[in-house]
Amino acid sequence: MAIVGAGVTGCSCALTLAHAGLRVRVHEAREVASGASGRNGGFALRGGAPPYDVARAQLGAERAAALWRLTERALERLAELAGDAFRRTGSLRLAADDDEATALRAEYEALRADGFEAEWRREPDGRLAGRFHGAIFHPRDGSIHPARWVRGLALRAAEAGADIRERDPVTTVDELDADHVVIATDGYTRGLLEQLDRAVRPTRGQVIATEPLNAEYFACPHYARYGYEYWQQTEDPRLVLGGFRDSALEDEFTAEETTTPGIQTRLEAFARELLGWAPKITHRWSGIFGVTHDLLPLAGPVPGRAGLWVSCGYSGHGNVLGLACGDLVARAIIEQSPPELALFDPARAF
Repeated sequence: MAIVGAGVTGCSCALTLAHAGLRVRVHEAREVASGASGRNGGFALRGGAPPYDVARAQLGAERAAALWRLTERALERLAELAGDAFRRTGSLRLAADDDEATALRAEYEALRADGFEAEWRREPDGRLAGRFHGAIFHPRDGSIHPARWVRGLALRAAEAGADIRERDPVTTVDELDADHVVIATDGYTRGLLEQLDRAVRPTRGQVIATEPLNAEYFACPHYARYGYEYWQQTEDPRLVLGGFRDSALEDEFTAEETTTPGIQTRLEAFARELLGWAPKITHRWSGIFGVTHDLLPLAGPVPGRAGLWVSCGYSGHGNVLGLACGDLVARAIIEQSPPELALFDPARAF
């Protein structure tokens, strides 16, 4: 078995295969967690990129609920595997205006109707008072240290018997001598498979982190404006902020891991706005994630290519979905036939 990519998906897939007693190699072009799995805002959330009510309309009520339950189980597994790299904090999704509040309320009602935990906050308090028009609090969500989490997952896979090869780039899947090959590169798929070049759009997310602050002002991950603004405080407690991709949308559809002055300036201004003063920025980075046309992952066998599998295109929700989909693909390879894999059938995009 060969896996391309040692992010959360590749390491999850390798762990399940190794635990089943199979020989597995993981090929990583750089280092474990060097891609978006280790370079993101650290949100560990249930669900996917489409809001729950939108997913219900898109997939049907039964399939949307199955997707949500899958991510709930994956989040519990993440908490089990991650140790102190994970904190159960809940998350807060905020409405920046009345239209977003209406959309959030519809999602909240759909979640509650189908029996999922969620709390409606009419008006956030503290530093957010008067800024937002309602919020959903998700009590089971959490915060992770991304690089520490993925490196820990890789260590578990290696201890189970997986051969993880860093600085070992793969330029074409045809060069791999394996009965099964899994492409687990999320947004870094260019050149590996022509169908993926068309189906997954590489997208850049930019982030900044401040020096440690004098207090905890935000107790959980927050995201607003349809996910174009997101922030949280780490245990330090630094403030980590990302987003504003919509200010240069076409420019951010790229695989270049750089930061840009325009978005970085907006992130700095947002930090000042949230805190009331200008904190010192100590870290800046970007990560590349893959976006699909329907905002759902592609995970499963590649049509017409026996033994070739993909698991990528999480549309910004790879911390939990990557763990889930890597495991699903591995279970399918060892012939356990997980029914949830049908939610992400690559045939819909190929």
